[in-house]
Amino acid sequence: MKTVLLAGGLGTRITEESALKPKPMIEIGEMPILWHIMKLYSYYGFNEFIICAGYKQHVIKEWFSDYFLHTSDITFDYTTGEGEMIVHNKHIEPWKVTIIDTGLNTQTGGRIKRIKDYVGDETFMLTYGDGVADVNINELLQFHKSHGKTGTMSMYNFGQNKGVVEVGDGGLINAFREKSDTDGDLINIGFMVMEPAIFELIDGDDTPFEKAPLNRLVEKKELMGYIHQGFWQCMDTLREKQKLENYWNTGKAPWKVWK
Repeated sequence: MKTVLLAGGLGTRITEESALKPKPMIEIGEMPILWHIMKLYSYYGFNEFIICAGYKQHVIKEWFSDYFLHTSDITFDYTTGEGEMIVHNKHIEPWKVTIIDTGLNTQTGGRIKRIKDYVGDETFMLTYGDGVADVNINELLQFHKSHGKTGTMSMYNFGQNKGVVEVGDGGLINAFREKSDTDGDLINIGFMVMEPAIFELIDGDDTPFEKAPLNRLVEKKELMGYIHQGFWQCMDTLREKQKLENYWNTGKAPWKVWK
């Protein structure tokens, strides 16, 4: 099963770093946050990824093209005049990574629509390239298969000014709305599972996935919510980036479920 990663946005709220690279390539513990997200999926045995790139998409392509250089010891031997490169302790993840330039200004829904041919007629997983969590991917997928609906969206009770999800019996999502001061409600954190029917609910490049497509699923009673009760943290700001760095550097990163 393929995992689609949304990694094309401008990252306007963390310009201290995103001026030089796409937000998903901002590093936590010397590795891009995108790598951390992929490691979670890989831990559960999902190793095929489609990255929806856009802003500075060449940075993502170049990083993956040199991935073994980032994870190995290298000797450059110029003594023979041939410039030989010797790779020591080579380690590469068992990943198949497809990186698609989905456009600079394309909205999230449009990016998903553009990779339809790469997903094919299969169930796929979908998440944002700027948030880490310890979501149990196997349990998430099992929940999705159990209800037979078009989409499953992971939800989390997070005390910030995010959009709220109203959930009914059995996890059926009834509505989306803005968060109020009195809320302690669930928010969309990504880590979704979708059936290919979702592509038909996306109009085009100017469609934010979080608006019309998800609301159409709600109207059709085809969107279910998986409640995540562990750890989740997005990286919208420099302060949040520093918070994640502190978790990692102290050896207390809750999302690091792999060895």
